[in-house]
Amino acid sequence: MTGVGFGAFVRRAHDAGHLVVQPRMGMSSPDRMRAGLLATRDSAATTVGTITLDSYTRVGDLESAKLAVLEGVALNGYPIVSHEKTTTLNVLDGIHGPGFPVQVRHGSAAPQDIFRALMAVGLDATEGGPVSYCLPYGRVPLRDSVDHWEASCELLATLRESGAEPHLETFGGCVLGQLCPPGLLVAVSVLEAMFFRRYGIRSISLSYAQQTDPRQDAEAVAALRALCARLLPDTEWHVVVYAYMGLYPETEQGAYRLLGKAAELAVASGSERLIVKTVAESQRIPTAAENVAALEYAAAVAARTTRAPLPATGTQTYTEASALVNTVLELDDDLGTALLKAFARGLLDVPYCLHPDNAGFSRSYIDADGRLRWSDIGKMPLNGIADVRPAEALTSADLLDSLSYVRRSYDRHDPEDAADFEPAHP
Repeated sequence: MTGVGFGAFVRRAHDAGHLVVQPRMGMSSPDRMRAGLLATRDSAATTVGTITLDSYTRVGDLESAKLAVLEGVALNGYPIVSHEKTTTLNVLDGIHGPGFPVQVRHGSAAPQDIFRALMAVGLDATEGGPVSYCLPYGRVPLRDSVDHWEASCELLATLRESGAEPHLETFGGCVLGQLCPPGLLVAVSVLEAMFFRRYGIRSISLSYAQQTDPRQDAEAVAALRALCARLLPDTEWHVVVYAYMGLYPETEQGAYRLLGKAAELAVASGSERLIVKTVAESQRIPTAAENVAALEYAAAVAARTTRAPLPATGTQTYTEASALVNTVLELDDDLGTALLKAFARGLLDVPYCLHPDNAGFSRSYIDADGRLRWSDIGKMPLNGIADVRPAEALTSADLLDSLSYVRRSYDRHDPEDAADFEPAHP
């Protein structure tokens, strides 16, 4: 592998004993976007930058995005396709480089225009996936998303001709992660990474979203790493942990407690990068200063945490994830076709996902210990493997209650935890 690029930067930081921390940051104003990148770079932490795109650009409504830029209307992210190339080059000037790589985050099932725009300004790192940026986010047919992502991977891979090492991060470990047992999340993350590799990407990161139980999360990351080691030869890869993706605590103390647990999970599991969330998550889009506070707090927790990985194989999560991955790989030599067959037959089935291409038979719940369990595996190949514990059908009220489980747990006052709580700027 080359020594340049997003993946190489993260690897060097990890080898030096540092967890790379990263915000989810995107402003439509070029001046504010530049200021956010500068604040991230200059924070007291080992960081990479983020340009998160707006909703119009994510869904391909480029006409509305361009109109907003022309009229000076604020958007909920940076419209990289609609801003002039020179504008984005000015945003990045003197900031983006080998010592501070920048990743574009978007959410699109058809990202070709986004990839062209980021490549045109010298960026080479982004994220998503044919499954994870299709099923939760809209009604784009999965077949179309697979085709779009095949073309996009091949497009991004052409950067290697100019000496760059393009990097893609799979969002698969976060797909509806709030109530999805981790075996399926790990499997989708690995399958998307293999998809990227087969279409020319050699530097890859695999995501896993913090969920409801720290021990189960640790087992999941261990399983993810073991499967990567087995299935991604000749690939530069690392694992990125996301601070909880669901309803975030409403109290400052609760928010920092949850972020601290995410940082501990990342370091203890040997993960190389962490996507943070802030004290403002439950209320609004955070400011650059709030993002910096979260980055510095996570870095401080990481610095006092030691690695304590669990056994990589033999756990419930590893067994489920391995069975799912192996089943999909046996469906077709073409991985895109295999993914389509798997969802069409219900062999991959995301609980509570309403996308027309998702079978919708699987169900899950949070048990009394806080672990995510299957109550119905549908047609997934997990008979005799998954620890299925039938539960009463969830009502809409039950579902809302489950979705707020983490928020309630971390907002609850605990004097012992309060004694360990540190302010935003340690």
